[in-house]
Amino acid sequence: MKGRALTPEVSKNNYLSYLWHAIFMALALNLMDVDTILPAMVIDAGGSSIHIGILTAIMLGGATITQLVFSPFLNNQVAKKKYLLLAIMLRVFSLAGLAGLLYLFSNTRYSNSTLTIIFGVITIFSFSGAFAGLSYTDILGKSMLVDKRKSFFSMRQIIMSIGVFISAIIAARVLVLYDYPNNYALLFLLAAALLWIASFGFWKIIEVGVPSIKIEGIRAFGSVIRKEFRTNRKLRNYILLVNSLGLSLSLMPFLILYSKVTFNSGSAEIGQYLFYKVIAGVLVGSLLFYFSKRVRYNYLLYTTAAVSVFIPLHLLFFPEVNAMVFYFFGGGLIFTLYKISIEGILLEVTTDQNRVLYAGISGASSLLPAVFPILGGLIIHQFGYSAFFVLFVAIVMFSFWFIHQLDCKK
Repeated sequence: MKGRALTPEVSKNNYLSYLWHAIFMALALNLMDVDTILPAMVIDAGGSSIHIGILTAIMLGGATITQLVFSPFLNNQVAKKKYLLLAIMLRVFSLAGLAGLLYLFSNTRYSNSTLTIIFGVITIFSFSGAFAGLSYTDILGKSMLVDKRKSFFSMRQIIMSIGVFISAIIAARVLVLYDYPNNYALLFLLAAALLWIASFGFWKIIEVGVPSIKIEGIRAFGSVIRKEFRTNRKLRNYILLVNSLGLSLSLMPFLILYSKVTFNSGSAEIGQYLFYKVIAGVLVGSLLFYFSKRVRYNYLLYTTAAVSVFIPLHLLFFPEVNAMVFYFFGGGLIFTLYKISIEGILLEVTTDQNRVLYAGISGASSLLPAVFPILGGLIIHQFGYSAFFVLFVAIVMFSFWFIHQLDCKK
């Protein structure tokens, strides 16, 4: 494996293998959606704004903690495929376990023990996903030809958009047809099965071995982070961008809470919000696929920042229940544009030798997206939604400058 060269045949095999994973991952994605399904489940289990903050921090901050701890280890491994498969299996078992727990605690809806155990399983799910992401990105970067990457990201987004469109319909029907907790338990069980099938694609990957910069332990990793942040301008602006614009991914769970508390939204409305979020992903993914060679990443990031600022400002001045579906349409734009751009930029500013290292540095340095949801939950609890939205907008506004400074070439 160490001597395997990156040839067009190897690249094509990996291209198709990653697309296989994308197809079934897409079908599972909305059944375990972190912006709608998981927050709605926590609220129905008796959660408050503080619980939503903790949930969002786990889902976003899990990457930070996992990458800080495991990046030095994975960086020193030439072969990472087995660790990718291990992490995927952990996600499968955690989803199946969450489904079982919901059935088990069906008669203790508002029990603190229920929420504690649920958060524990969600933590395993989140951390294993972040662990998988490190290997996923590294193998993708070194085992697929450069001129195929942007095409892959766009094709993956189209496939995933179609898949999540189908899964959104399934999720919406399950939410309406079954009561809590059976509806969420069934969704998570289906997601676990689909995620397991998706993992078959990773078994087919041909990993290209590339030497990496060795890091001896977390202390040495911390020294590398400080050095790279001081000396590497591109990486520094990338990290600052993630710490500002990255907050945009935490907005949707709080909008779910806002809608449930303010407008008394039920399962039907949650399914509708999910549907509009998916529609946005389908449209954006299709457009970016056809114009992938013409659209630079910084244009996508500017659009992400603008939509992220517009949604809370509009809600502050025009709080109407009819506008919620458009907010989640905007949320779909934010999620799709941010994910495509941030992954592409990371590949652009790294090499095959330092990709996992830099992914770890990025994750370990992304502290604000990890702690902001908890802070946001506390702010909502103490001061209300207006204070939260104002702070959110103020931080995201800084991202416009960091996008300008990053100066993407592709």
